Amino acid sequence: MTDQARLTTREAADRLGVKPETVYAYVSRGQLSSERAPGGRGSTFDAKEIEALARRGGRREPATGAGAELSFRTGITLIDRDRYYYRGVDAVELSRTYGYEEIVEWLWTGELRPGVRFTAPRESLDAARFAVGALPAHASAMDRLRVAAIAASAADPLRFDLSPEAVLGCGRALIPTLVRALPKAGGSERPDRPGDRSLAAQLWPRLTARTSDTASINLLNTALALLIDHDLAASTLAARVAASARAHPYAVVSAGLGVLEGPLHGAASGLAHRMLAEVLERGGAAPVVADHLRSGRRVPGLGHRLYPAEDPRAQALFALLEELPYAARALDAARDVVATTARHTALHANVDLALAVLTVAADMPAEAGETVFAVARTAGWLAHALEEYEERPLRMRPSGHYTGPKPPQPLP
Repeated sequence: MTDQARLTTREAADRLGVKPETVYAYVSRGQLSSERAPGGRGSTFDAKEIEALARRGGRREPATGAGAELSFRTGITLIDRDRYYYRGVDAVELSRTYGYEEIVEWLWTGELRPGVRFTAPRESLDAARFAVGALPAHASAMDRLRVAAIAASAADPLRFDLSPEAVLGCGRALIPTLVRALPKAGGSERPDRPGDRSLAAQLWPRLTARTSDTASINLLNTALALLIDHDLAASTLAARVAASARAHPYAVVSAGLGVLEGPLHGAASGLAHRMLAEVLERGGAAPVVADHLRSGRRVPGLGHRLYPAEDPRAQALFALLEELPYAARALDAARDVVATTARHTALHANVDLALAVLTVAADMPAEAGETVFAVARTAGWLAHALEEYEERPLRMRPSGHYTGPKPPQPLP
């Protein structure tokens, strides 16, 4: 018996004489337990359990097709009591101390790299810009992001390498590629300034023609950091399903972008933007809220099923918005919406309303919040892909409950 207390998946598989994916089959059948080390991406197994299983005749491949996992372990994000945590550290506190790229590295690797910046490779960026430039003028930002991801994928012949190092390299290249493939607001041809190295600084002129300042970039940087991950949201689940099928990282991101574009997910901030713009136009929230209620529509930007109190992401962004003089009117409009709607129902602002204040105040289009969301969440999807690549493949395979005609039916 070895003195080593914990074994990696590969070590456990070698000890049992089975394939690595079979080790996870033992876990799903309750024959083994596993843990994820802090900051680690793979599971570890108790060496004594492995030895005991081997002695019981565990050196046989168990059946792996029975049932699918509907919940699974993750060491990325915990949502608990109106707070949320990235690898155990308060996400809001992280956003106050570190930049987007630094927090992404923390989520991906469990290590902080102060001052880290991501760079778009010339080949990927050229391909993405060429593809985006071929889209019609009415194409949305989400259209451009999805096309940019596909073009960058085609430019990367090593995209099928699913090793952690390769996936990390892909992420560090893909995120800035997505940002820099977007055209600048107002048709500006001004090149990025040499000092515009952060993702937030590069993204700002692609969202608005308004000149940025330090406080504005800090606000956008914080928004990106707060939106990196939020446990198993719909788009993240889609990304994990893709990774479970061993889709490459670009395809994982494409799966996430496809779900994010749904009107019940990423588009929520755009609905809140349009509502705030109407509140400012009509001089108050009451008639706008009344119109929403009269037509049976939910008032956007309010409430979150995971937070009984106010969304901590909204709290953090509102605090920064208060420091921007040009955001005062939009911020007052948002507070008017909350106060008007909460007269009879306890509702709190969520992050979509905070994003709407930013986009309205900074003269951004209604879809800008969705763009910020997509760029930020790309890192989260890849964090989940890194975890899922370490798990048993195709483990999320539910069985359908057939409700069609009872066979056999006559041939039509």
